[in-house]
Amino acid sequence: MTEKKPQPAARGATSGRARAAKVTALPAKARATRPARVQATEELPPCDRDWLIALFKGLVEPLGRALPISAEVVLHDLALLPNSIVAVHGDVTGRQVGDPATDLLLERATTGELDHMMGYASKLPDGRQLRSTTMIIRDAANVPVAALCINSDLSMWHSVERIAAAMVGGVLPAAESPVSVPQPPQVPVPEDTPSEVFARDVDELASHLVHQAVTEQGIPVELMKKEHKIAVVRALKARGMFLLRDAVEMIAATLMVTRFTIYNYLNEIEDEEKDGPPSKQGTTKRKG
Repeated sequence: MTEKKPQPAARGATSGRARAAKVTALPAKARATRPARVQATEELPPCDRDWLIALFKGLVEPLGRALPISAEVVLHDLALLPNSIVAVHGDVTGRQVGDPATDLLLERATTGELDHMMGYASKLPDGRQLRSTTMIIRDAANVPVAALCINSDLSMWHSVERIAAAMVGGVLPAAESPVSVPQPPQVPVPEDTPSEVFARDVDELASHLVHQAVTEQGIPVELMKKEHKIAVVRALKARGMFLLRDAVEMIAATLMVTRFTIYNYLNEIEDEEKDGPPSKQGTTKRKG
């Protein structure tokens, strides 16, 4: 009796089983890698104020380099008011890290009226005209955490404009009309846009705020009555003066009263705010 030898499996069947094994192995491997990817995503830093401050601090220098040399980029951390500058590129206003906010930003932060201000006019003490933009950065809860400001010195561009006008005016024939140069769109500046002071230290900012509030009363301090002095304190409170170091002492010395009198004025102002709108004195809105 002849014994039958086992027949070898067909090549097609073997390769088919190998392909099947490969096909079933791929999804298993893919499934094993998915949780790791999800876990990595969950470990990304949250979008909180510290993360936003760090992000925009890193953008100040490249943004400044992308702008003309006549522009300055400044980042304010609103939690550090009044000394809120945490990054700066450019030297238009001469300020550095650790210097205070402008009087305008301080006032808007105090009154809770922080919003974007685009292309408004401002001026330096030496007379140079600026075009400024302030952008408010908010966190996921819509809370303002920072202000990114761009200040552009227009004096260089005004000089270029005058030189170009002189050059073109001297070479054009009398009968030839000058070439019309398209002008960039002008951003309308509201008439009630306040002026802005770029103080380099807190003492300079405080002196400006006190002088401004006293001047608005239109009467010398020696002739002021109690209502005038309360109006001064009310105006200074609205503009964030009491966030500054030694504010009470400075105001008391200017108004020729004691520091305890200033605290009494503040208590009266708080009572007025609770009971109803304050009197008209001391509420004059600043204009540029």
